[in-house]
Amino acid sequence: MADAPTELILASSSPTRREILEALGLRFRIEPPDYEETRPPGLSPGDLAEALALGKARGVARRFPEALVLGADQILVCDGELFSKPEDAAAARAQLQRLRGRQHHLITGVALLCEKSHALRVQHELTRISMRMVGDDEIDRYVETGEWEGSVGAYRIEGRGLKLFDRVEGDIFNARGLPALRVLNALRELGFPLF
Repeated sequence: MADAPTELILASSSPTRREILEALGLRFRIEPPDYEETRPPGLSPGDLAEALALGKARGVARRFPEALVLGADQILVCDGELFSKPEDAAAARAQLQRLRGRQHHLITGVALLCEKSHALRVQHELTRISMRMVGDDEIDRYVETGEWEGSVGAYRIEGRGLKLFDRVEGDIFNARGLPALRVLNALRELGFPLF
């Protein structure tokens, strides 16, 4: 594509998303999104994840209209309940206790947007994760690590949190916060240079 954007901006302050893009060898820079997250009622979990990702991408794309902006947002659903990031250790402990012995879904919405070229790709990826029947003592020890901070579901699967689980079905990159293959395929479709 002759008018394809050549600058990629990650509209996220997530260190994990940054690490994934760096591991893929992509050239990008980070601009935290100026976006107040709202959850419109009536959306399916996948549509909600996409709407939140697009909101983040649009917030940055307004400031950098010639760049290709990548926004992402992850939600966790367990038995129809949407989980948020826990506010404190007690909330983290309660979330982990509700997840133990059960399967939940991590759904990451991704949006790639360039205002100048009108390029747009919005999609989501779902990964199923099953937590072991961990005891309260294991949960307490994990919460003490502080690794849960800033994480929906109160764990980081890319760290010590992996010890809490016995099964992951789907894209492990998605479980970490960014479905790498979906992003790469969308970048390729939009003409962004991968190498």
